[in-house]
Amino acid sequence: MHPFQPDARNLNTLWAGVLVESLVRAGAVAAVVSPGSRSSPLALAAATHPGWEAIPVLDERSAGFFALGLAKRAGRPAVLLCTSGTAAANYLPAVIEASEAGVPLVVLTADRPPELRGCASGQTIDQQKLYGAYPRWYHELAVPEADPARLRYLRQTIVHAVARSLGNGGGPVHLNAPFRDPLAPTPDGGSAAALAATMDWERFFRGLPEPEPVTRLTRPPKIAPEVHGVIVVGPVQTAEPEAFVAAVGELAGRLGWPVLADALSPVRQWADRIPHLVTTYDTILRHPGAAERLRPEVVLGIGGWPVSKVLRAWLEEADADTWLVSEREDNRDALHGRTRVLAMPVAVLAGGLPEVAPDNGYQRMWARYETRLRPALEGRLEAEAGMFEPKAVWVLGRALPEGADLFLANSMPIRDAEYVVPAANRRLRLWCNRGANGIDGTLSTALGLAHGSDRPAVLLTGDLSLLHDANGLLLAPRFRGSLTVVVINNRGGGIFEHLPIAQVAGVFEDFFATPQAVDLGRLAAAHGVRHEPMADWATLAARVAAPEPGVRILELATDRKRDAAQRKRWFAELAASLGPA
Repeated sequence: MHPFQPDARNLNTLWAGVLVESLVRAGAVAAVVSPGSRSSPLALAAATHPGWEAIPVLDERSAGFFALGLAKRAGRPAVLLCTSGTAAANYLPAVIEASEAGVPLVVLTADRPPELRGCASGQTIDQQKLYGAYPRWYHELAVPEADPARLRYLRQTIVHAVARSLGNGGGPVHLNAPFRDPLAPTPDGGSAAALAATMDWERFFRGLPEPEPVTRLTRPPKIAPEVHGVIVVGPVQTAEPEAFVAAVGELAGRLGWPVLADALSPVRQWADRIPHLVTTYDTILRHPGAAERLRPEVVLGIGGWPVSKVLRAWLEEADADTWLVSEREDNRDALHGRTRVLAMPVAVLAGGLPEVAPDNGYQRMWARYETRLRPALEGRLEAEAGMFEPKAVWVLGRALPEGADLFLANSMPIRDAEYVVPAANRRLRLWCNRGANGIDGTLSTALGLAHGSDRPAVLLTGDLSLLHDANGLLLAPRFRGSLTVVVINNRGGGIFEHLPIAQVAGVFEDFFATPQAVDLGRLAAAHGVRHEPMADWATLAARVAAPEPGVRILELATDRKRDAAQRKRWFAELAASLGPA
């Protein structure tokens, strides 16, 4: 493969060059380009790339079918490229044909940036999902930015688009590409050149996945025994947790790799089945020296990426070869890494790996950090007498009946679980609405989960999540089962205290923290639901250990500003205890 020579005259030429290079390396056979202004950066990059043929065609309708013929013959996707406005609409007949005939196409439509839409700007129409349900996948690319992370996103998204065009029998994909001026290759004074100079382009493009559809990657990878590899288990919620944990345990045993398991996965609740389990990774990776020493060479991801922002940032920075186990065809890699998708069940992957790999010391390094941090964290939680928010999920994990359902609201409850839930063998089943990660419908979802179940259920939620779905209490008269709602009432949105916006005086409280003064006892009474304030941790533990039929609310009053500061202090101190960086 030829070396990549970036055109760094301005940000648009650099961005378009990376995009076209990614298309060529992913196996696109040719570009059929129709003229226009908004598409200038892409047209220039496509026309000058030495790795494929770029063919100009004036009429977009004709161009579409011409590209269809190229792709039919090659069995690889051809690229269609046009400017903004009605030009893109003329591709629709060819897109329909490609969809019905299973012909791979990558349709690239240039567009105005968001600020020039919906305001009568020239040659601008609504290009979002312009081709309806016919594409196998649609995505609007980001507006170009001078950021290495955005270039990684661009590279990975393009490779994924090519794979989607080949999957499920083949078909078209649609990428909408907005650009701001300048559209011509006018020098921008060096900002693009400065960015390009910071990049190791050989490494950037090395090791990209082969241009194969997701559904063809059905064999386990070959992994050298000396590699430093890590298994990362995300928020898996499965109806068969024991079988899932057994498969993960077999993977860990055969590879000899540490397992970093999200609190929402069943792995932490079946710890006796998992060798090399690590639960304090969020704290460990806050230590710069430990994060660098533990940098992986290969990552095996299962069930998406965990909640931990610290872990995600570490994985993104590592830029390691990544295998993502997923039977889905949509893009599940929000980190935009060097990712190959293994479209197979975890058990099939485990069964196809070689026998136990020799110990190369990497797993033992993780184990030493875990052994030091977990007892220190447990000691702090045990000694904490005040109503400190992270202790709530820790108490529930110890006090709930074995096998109970624990539903965690988004925002701080799910993050506190990630921080403090230890490895255990209590077989609790943890749940959360992690599809879109919103707070809407939290109470109603928990009621539906518990309705008609023979297992007791607990919902741990903040006050805003509960109030956002307060009408879920209307379900209480028809509810059959046991649901205890443990509400952390800190009079607002505690998660925002951890974000930079918390420093913006005069706006933060009303528009972000959104404090509320609802009397939750009266709200419960209005719906005929039992309510009880919790005076201490022992009372909370006793109540959840003794489930009752119906719905009840247990309220913990906390101080969100104090707790946010204490979280930061605790985890900074624990990370620092690992020694000099």
